Amino acid sequence: MSAAWPIHALGDVCEFQRGLTYAKSDEVDVSDNVVLRATNIDLATNLLDFSELKYINENVEVPESKKVRKNSLLICTASGSKSHLGKVAFIDDDYDYAFGGFMGMITPKPGVNPKYLFHRMTSDAYKDFVGGLSDGANINNLKFDDLRRFTVPLAPVPEQQRIVGILDEAFDGIATAKANAEKNLQNARALFECHLQAKMMDGRWPRKMLGELCNKVEYGSSAKSASAGIVPVLRMGNIQDGQLDWENLVYSNDQAEIDKYLLRHNDVLFNRTNSPELVGKAAIYKSEMPAIFAGYLIRIHRKEDLLDADYLTYFLNSKDALDYGKTVMISSVNQANINGAKLKEYPLPAPTLAEQREIVASLDQVSAETQRLESLYQQKLAALDELKKSLLHQAFSGAL
Repeated sequence: MSAAWPIHALGDVCEFQRGLTYAKSDEVDVSDNVVLRATNIDLATNLLDFSELKYINENVEVPESKKVRKNSLLICTASGSKSHLGKVAFIDDDYDYAFGGFMGMITPKPGVNPKYLFHRMTSDAYKDFVGGLSDGANINNLKFDDLRRFTVPLAPVPEQQRIVGILDEAFDGIATAKANAEKNLQNARALFECHLQAKMMDGRWPRKMLGELCNKVEYGSSAKSASAGIVPVLRMGNIQDGQLDWENLVYSNDQAEIDKYLLRHNDVLFNRTNSPELVGKAAIYKSEMPAIFAGYLIRIHRKEDLLDADYLTYFLNSKDALDYGKTVMISSVNQANINGAKLKEYPLPAPTLAEQREIVASLDQVSAETQRLESLYQQKLAALDELKKSLLHQAFSGAL
């Protein structure tokens, strides 16, 4: 850090304003009174997001002090998620919007460039400061008295302006590069789905219901699991992107349950209960380690002379199958279910077993290339994030 830059507490260089409190009964479907909340700060970009607005009755008087002010920062001071606590957004205009009671507004005093302060409060130093306030506990509130202690190396105003210009230009370039990498990542995934459609869904093969190609479907164990035990119990969170994820495991010590639900090589597991966007995902067990499966999963007992396990897994994770699942799922609050009877009615293309295996070999090849491309693009995204962190560190240590 430059020795010439004095270090100030945030409370000495900014004014703090708490958000508007209002009654639940004041909330309405639409009005001219808009109230910004934590969801209006995008965690990934630190930009204001107006896609979901909250409205309150127009009879509620909103003081000017409770409205977002151009060149101030909006900050989340209360959140059910630790990762969202303390997130900030730069207010780039006078929107005439209020901000809610779980939010705060920080306005720099004269001599502090607002964007300079914004960049300081998106740095790792700020994130580490907020994280350190929890001291390992699960905090849900960020107190202004604590926040005021955060330190800001205050460069001279011309130097602040120079740093802001460099960071803004660099971050615009990084944002463009990230958008391109994310688009390439989407294109790689779309390429695989396009190949799957061409190989499996082109209408050449007769359609059969899954129930015709399996002996039965079986729900998993409903017994209570433990944090340690004899064998892992795979749950819905252990199915990720068509693969089994062996992180965050729970275990069973019940030998009767283990004997009944022990997985066999090439067992296909179907996630019957989850959030609406995740229900219906599937994965195949390849004997990674002995395991059983929990009740929110279904094991499909294939007729092995009619249905290849890898072919079935590719099908169940395809857009066609997931779209079909949306038409038969039963939804409740934040949860959806596709029961075993509905699963057996899934219509899938049914070529011969030999043809299924040829399709699987082709899909495996494209999948491997897709994963290679995804890995490259993920590495590029990670490198861009590290570059941004490095630039912020240099900016406030006088090295930029």
